[in-house]
Amino acid sequence: MTSRDHAVEVRSVVGAQLPGYRVESVVEIGAGWDNVAYEINGELVVRFSKEADPARRAALVEHEARLLAAVARISPLPVPEPSVTVAEQGCLAYRKLPGVPLMDLPQPQRQAYGTSIAATLGEFLTALRAAPVDRMAGLVDTDDQPLAEWRREAAETYAMLSGRVPTAHRRRVETFLDAPPPADGYSLAFSHNDLGIEHVLIDPVAWTVTGIIDWSDAAIVDPAYDFGLLFRDLGPAAVDAALREYRTDAHDVAALRQRAAFYARCSVFEDWAYGIETGRDKYVDKSLAAMEWLF
Repeated sequence: MTSRDHAVEVRSVVGAQLPGYRVESVVEIGAGWDNVAYEINGELVVRFSKEADPARRAALVEHEARLLAAVARISPLPVPEPSVTVAEQGCLAYRKLPGVPLMDLPQPQRQAYGTSIAATLGEFLTALRAAPVDRMAGLVDTDDQPLAEWRREAAETYAMLSGRVPTAHRRRVETFLDAPPPADGYSLAFSHNDLGIEHVLIDPVAWTVTGIIDWSDAAIVDPAYDFGLLFRDLGPAAVDAALREYRTDAHDVAALRQRAAFYARCSVFEDWAYGIETGRDKYVDKSLAAMEWLF
């Protein structure tokens, strides 16, 4: 379906589900692997699943609506709360959260405020980890790929990107990819599972976190993974600030940081390749900047 088709469908869905609500503007605000999102009148977000199979598409939307309701009960930060769900059309709508994605703000300011933002996210991740795994397992899948497989996939992606990687970093990258990964055998926990800076909303004046979006990848995972994405996008000082605010008796924090660094180094190539494939320079630029502290 084209963007124009979706814009027509957005108007149709909003008109049917919110009688009397006048649609004055429809603007595409984002498209990832799984969804495309539109902003209505600057105040409502309407998102459509890209899943082609109708039954699976409906199931995914119904599942995410249940998940977001559960997350809203445990998260100390605002999250999207669906006001409209049209499962057969793969559509989910919610009031727009305040703030702008951290990735859309200038990189120097991201670095300047990164530690305070990460500290808030450490408290946020503490709250998610407190959710009983057995209860959340009824809402999300387990995503626990062996670390050796992470390294293998990173090596394959690096091979495709190696011509773009600055020469100064290549030896350290290749040393990392040749080294054994950290040990498996950690306790799993519920998490967002995609806590990159594109999903963290920020007040651009106060530089405080105003919300966390896009929960479609939430899962039972290695608790180090989302810390790894903070490491990748904001640097080592930021991940250390997040870990200082992380309150848990269930995980070895030193081992968690080691795995976070591993995930950060592996995932930077995936993010970089995504930026190239989709023509999204912001992903390419942040990946190139991250090479300075990752390697």
